[in-house]
Amino acid sequence: EIGMGLTGFGVFFLFFGMILFFDKALLAIGNVLFVAGLAFVIGLERTFRFFFQKHKMKATGFFLGGVLIVLIGWPLIGMILEIYGFFLLFRGFFPVVVGFIRRVPVLGYLLNLPGISSV
Repeated sequence: EIGMGLTGFGVFFLFFGMILFFDKALLAIGNVLFVAGLAFVIGLERTFRFFFQKHKMKATGFFLGGVLIVLIGWPLIGMILEIYGFFLLFRGFFPVVVGFIRRVPVLGYLLNLPGISSV
């Protein structure tokens, strides 16, 4: 409900901010909404435990450091750090997401094409 909306708006503002040549205000709003939405969706305690696991500290540092750098006013550098941290944090979820997308009618067909399915 509210958590999914906040997360969705966060992703929208992040995407829109990148399209508009890394507009720092949109990226900052997107970051705040995304993190707040994540906390609403899975809860504050689980969000804290997810980000601050011992083996994820490097990824969390890059992600939250990127958020901080965007908020300070260096959006390009901050987004590069955030994207790197995001991939490190959520790399365990990517096979699940790809498996889900493979079952979506049009996208699944595209992912199962010969050149793409081997990747």
